[in-house]
Amino acid sequence: MASASPNSATRQKRALTVDDVTLIETKSLKRTIAATALGNAMEWFDFGVYAYLAAIIGRVFFPGGNPTVQLMASFGAFAAAFLVRPIGGLILGPLGDKLGRQKVLAFTMIMMACSTFCIGLIPSYSSIGVWAPILLLVLRLVQGFSTGGEFGGAMTYLGEHAPDRIRGFLSSWLEFGTLFGYVIAALLAAVLTSSLSDEALLDWGWRVPFFVAGPLGIIGLYMRMKLEETPAFEEHKKNAEVEESAARELVTMVSGHWRPMLLCIGLVIVYMVGTYMVLSYMPTYLSSELGHSADMGNYLLIALMVIMMVIQPFAGMASDKWGRRPVIFTGCLGFLVFSIPAFWLLHSDSLALVFLGLLLLGVFQNCFMGAMPSTLPALFSTSIRYGAIAIALNFSTSLFGGTTPLVSTGLIDLTGSDMMPAYYMMVVAVLGMAVILVTAESSRKPLQGSKPAASDREEAKELLADHHRDIEERIRDVDGQIAELQKIRADLADQHPSIH
Repeated sequence: MASASPNSATRQKRALTVDDVTLIETKSLKRTIAATALGNAMEWFDFGVYAYLAAIIGRVFFPGGNPTVQLMASFGAFAAAFLVRPIGGLILGPLGDKLGRQKVLAFTMIMMACSTFCIGLIPSYSSIGVWAPILLLVLRLVQGFSTGGEFGGAMTYLGEHAPDRIRGFLSSWLEFGTLFGYVIAALLAAVLTSSLSDEALLDWGWRVPFFVAGPLGIIGLYMRMKLEETPAFEEHKKNAEVEESAARELVTMVSGHWRPMLLCIGLVIVYMVGTYMVLSYMPTYLSSELGHSADMGNYLLIALMVIMMVIQPFAGMASDKWGRRPVIFTGCLGFLVFSIPAFWLLHSDSLALVFLGLLLLGVFQNCFMGAMPSTLPALFSTSIRYGAIAIALNFSTSLFGGTTPLVSTGLIDLTGSDMMPAYYMMVVAVLGMAVILVTAESSRKPLQGSKPAASDREEAKELLADHHRDIEERIRDVDGQIAELQKIRADLADQHPSIH
């Protein structure tokens, strides 16, 4: 084991001063938020296009059989991308911890844009037969691999750039970008399905959104190439003295940090089941299961996501003011209590009541989208943050999030009850409540392994004072535990003839 350098030892022993607080320039922070959020929007536009055109894609690439079989085959290809996401996380995540966050995020942008554009080029099943669904599956796997390193990396990058006091607010813009990408994807899908004939839509119309991915990818890549590396990663690389092999780092990450990994997996389950239920599956559920028109479902979801975009930053602000745990717990409680009433409203013939049902689901989903991007990075230290989040996030997303449309459709087909998606959301809500209750509060605190971060020097002084008060409270807790242990020792010693 390498010994620490004298400078390192000195740095560890002396108390933090204002000069140790990382100051984040406003100009740099704005550029970071814009590039990360817009880059994430472009990633999720690419991914969302497939979800919103799932029924059409099923008819193009999986002809024959009844509509339910076609839809399940289409969603099966959708879910396949999520099965390869853990592989992307296993490879790209640790690379982000070794090579840097910015480099890997630029690479994921290239992969996603190219694979999405190429989906629009695939000939139909009637033209090349079985090769059509095979090519679709291959490109979906490339999309999944790319996304395996994208979302956790963007979350890490933005979290490490944000000042401690407003990390929830700033990190919430990541999901603002997600909603924006979904809105553009849904809007394009809605315009195409309402303005084109069924024949034109099947022939060429479905390809248009996929072709849009090309220029969007170029814009996103340019923005990400202009980004600087995060202060936390730069500090980590400067102080790192021993480079471990990738295999050893992975073993250390999983075996040495199993508790935060499990917490991350549990939180992501409720986070992503809600995301894919509300933002991906709802148009299909409204049209295929409840008989509402496809146009109505798409336009209602667009309106919902616009409202969620307005709420999103305020949900992040709430997590800074009241804490991550209360906001996430509120979202879980809302899903548990209001899922059944919300799905009852979706069955209504009234457009207003259907939208109210969607709004109930969307508002509680905002709790997760507002607080999770700042909660998950706080679970891990700088040296493993990107990789740990990528692995845990993609593992639970692959098993539960991306399969949500497929599982929901299958449960309805198996039981004959179109309320099964509501019951599914309630189950994961209970899991989320249990996990968040045992997760430490991270609001307004430095990330593990990072210096405190502030917007200016005056805030740095206040932040340092808060940091010192937190240390004092923790020392008092330790002193109390020591006193209690000493009392226990004294009681035991009194029972022994030769121990005093």
